[in-house]
Amino acid sequence: MLEVQLEAIEKEKRNLFFDYLLIADESEEIVIKYINDGEMFSICCEGKIAGVVLFMFHPNGIVELKNIALTEDYRGKGLGKLVVNEAFDLYKIKGLHKMIVGTANSSIENLAFYQKLGFRMVEIKKDFFKNYPEPIYENGIRAMDMVMFEKEL
Repeated sequence: MLEVQLEAIEKEKRNLFFDYLLIADESEEIVIKYINDGEMFSICCEGKIAGVVLFMFHPNGIVELKNIALTEDYRGKGLGKLVVNEAFDLYKIKGLHKMIVGTANSSIENLAFYQKLGFRMVEIKKDFFKNYPEPIYENGIRAMDMVMFEKEL
């Protein structure tokens, strides 16, 4: 079974991980807006960087999973599930009580992934991706709406 370590990335080093963030969020303009917010961790597995994860904080004890990205070699092996479960524990210990995450209506795999982790759909932000500079297509579907999920910690 794979083991995962999350290592905090200092703000002055975050740009070194920019390309990882682009795996999950295709818009450079959008990533630039949030790369220095919240807490960012490298995802280490087998002594290598397998990806990154970035969390942002909201009022009332809410943490947002803003970006989680794994390189192709590490996808489909349960690593993303390990990372998110570790984050549930980390932020619960820190006194937060809810995690939220949003994904595109076209991200079929992500929609399934978050529900398997116990997230529940709570909102649809219509036309969210119309603000992106370039249209995004996944699975032959244009990303138009953001599907929001939440999970009590």
